[in-house]
Amino acid sequence: MKNYMYILVMAVTTYLIRVIPLTLLRKEIKNRTFRSFLTYVPYVTLSVMTFPAILESTEEPWISFVGFGTAMVMAYCRVSLFAVSMGCCLLVFLLQLV
Repeated sequence: MKNYMYILVMAVTTYLIRVIPLTLLRKEIKNRTFRSFLTYVPYVTLSVMTFPAILESTEEPWISFVGFGTAMVMAYCRVSLFAVSMGCCLLVFLLQLV
């Protein structure tokens, strides 16, 4: 019974998160600050979900930091996303073999 309550609460929460904006925000948002805030929400959400996984992906934290640093440098140099991911995965794999 307790598990069904958890599922019900999560279902209602998910439903409300999706329905409330549809019912309250029917007009176009004209506030520049709020629109700017909304454009960054997907990037922040992705970062918040990805960063802890990066740091906990290896048994040695320094290897994770080296991989993350490499990804940051490669991204700053405007390397493609595929090359960044493959390069960092290969680097972390080789560092774990050492």
